[in-house]
Amino acid sequence: MAKKHKTTSSYLATNNKVRYNYAIGETFDAGMELTGTEIKSVRAGQITIADGFVQVRNGEAWLDNVNIAPFAQGNQFNHEPLRSRRLLLHKREIQAIEKATANAGVTAIPLKVYIKHGFAKILIGIGTGKRQYDKRETIKKRDQERDLRRKFKR
Repeated sequence: MAKKHKTTSSYLATNNKVRYNYAIGETFDAGMELTGTEIKSVRAGQITIADGFVQVRNGEAWLDNVNIAPFAQGNQFNHEPLRSRRLLLHKREIQAIEKATANAGVTAIPLKVYIKHGFAKILIGIGTGKRQYDKRETIKKRDQERDLRRKFKR
């Protein structure tokens, strides 16, 4: 009898404001190149992706401005919290991100961080900034959907 692999897809960190501030189009799943103390901190949920962004430099995708707190039991080999981390993507995915972010007003933003088969993964979205009236429309639609759910629930 074959063993079933247990997969956990609970999110360790989510960027809650990103769908409010950006219209997300295409998404990519990427691995992160982490050191030993970094992965221990990520598994403990000590990661903040709210201010993070993705840049393509020299044909490689880099995750910048993401804070991974130092590991509590770490010693002199503990990591720097805000260092740039390389993302593990296929070449065609890196080229697609680079091509999309070359346009003005388009950026690559981390959406969620999770563990899959023991590896830290990050969901990256290609987004364009919303204007103020777009944000108001989003709030209006959300309120209307909430009211409809309340009416049908009764």
